[in-house]
Amino acid sequence: MKLIAQLKLLPTSDQHAALLRTVEQANVVCNAISQTVWQSQTFKQFDVHTLVYDHIRATSGLSAQMVVRQIAKVADAYKIDRTVQRTFAPHGAISYDDRILSWNMHAPSVSIWTVNGRQSIPFVCGKRQWELLQSRRGETDLAYVNGQFYLLATCDVEEPTPDDVDRTIGVDLGIVNTSTDSDGETYSGAQIERVRQRYQRRRSALQAVGTKNAKRRLKSISGKQRRFQTNTNHTIAKRLVAKAKCTKRQIALEDLTHIRSRVKASGRQQRARHSNWSFNQLRQFVTYKAAIAGVRVVLVNPAYTSRTCSACGHCDKRNRKNQAVFCCVVCQFATSADYNAAINIERAVVTLPMASTLRR
Repeated sequence: MKLIAQLKLLPTSDQHAALLRTVEQANVVCNAISQTVWQSQTFKQFDVHTLVYDHIRATSGLSAQMVVRQIAKVADAYKIDRTVQRTFAPHGAISYDDRILSWNMHAPSVSIWTVNGRQSIPFVCGKRQWELLQSRRGETDLAYVNGQFYLLATCDVEEPTPDDVDRTIGVDLGIVNTSTDSDGETYSGAQIERVRQRYQRRRSALQAVGTKNAKRRLKSISGKQRRFQTNTNHTIAKRLVAKAKCTKRQIALEDLTHIRSRVKASGRQQRARHSNWSFNQLRQFVTYKAAIAGVRVVLVNPAYTSRTCSACGHCDKRNRKNQAVFCCVVCQFATSADYNAAINIERAVVTLPMASTLRR
C-alpha cells in the first residue's frame, strides 16, 4: 500500500527564494510543454519527450532530470483529460525523484535541486510521518502552501493479509450522525456541524464588512474547518477499525458512489449540511486504516436499508417516521433509524441473498 508522509521544510530566506523560483520556473515550463502538446495533439510521454526535450533543456535553465519530471507531469495531466488544454498554476506542486533529491535521515535534512544549485535543507515531521519515511519509495512532491514548503513523500507500506473472519460490523453513514455501527454505537457529527455553523457565521460577517483587515482575517481562518473535519474523520475511522480488529470482524460500508447526484436537499441549511457531508473522506480513511490493520472492508448497496425493518424484513417508506426514528408499520419495531440501517448493512454481507432482497 502506498501512503504519503508529509514533512515541513525549514529553509533559510535565501533557500526559500530559491525553492520558490524553482517551483515557478518548473510550472512555466509545464505550461510551455502543454501548449506544444495541445497544438501537436501528441500526448504519450515518450512522444512528448522526443518532441520538446532538446528545446526545453536548452532554454529553461532546468536540469536534465527536472525537465524529464515536468514532461511526465504534463503527460500525466493529459491522461486525465485530453479534451481541453491543460494549464498549471504558478505555485503548483512539482515532483522530484532520487536523482535530484536525496535524504539524510541522521540530520535530518534533504539535498534538493534548485535553480540556484543543490541546497541542503532541514525538515521536521511527526512520529507517525517519521515511521512512514523508513519505507519511502519513488517520487516526492514539493508543495508550496501558505508561504511554507512541504515535501510529500510516497511510502510503500506492507499490507498484511486480511484476517479470515465470519462476522461483520455494519456501518451506516449519515449527515447528522457521521456513522452508526450495528452494535448501536453512534459517532456523532454534531460537533462537526457546530464548527461548520460557527465558521459560516464568521465568514458571512467578515465578507459583509469587506475591509482589508476583514480580508486578512478571512485568509487566516481559511481551511480551519476542513482540517478540523479531517481530524474528526481520522478519529472515527481509527475507532471503527480498532473495534473490528479487537472483535475479529470485517467492516461493511454503504457504497455511496454518486450519492450527491441522487440525494437532493431542500432549504439553505440542508443544502449547506449536504455539501459539507464528508462520507467519502471517512470511507477512504476507514479503507486504508483497515488495510494496514488487516481488516477486510466490503461495500454494500445501500438501497432500502433505511426503509427495511431489521426485525421482520418488511420494507416500506412509511417505516421511516423522520430522519432519526424508525418504526415498522407491520411489527411495530421501533429504534434509531441509523442503527436499523446498520443492522441491515451487516446482514446484507452475512447472508448475500438478502442484498438483492433489500434492493427490491
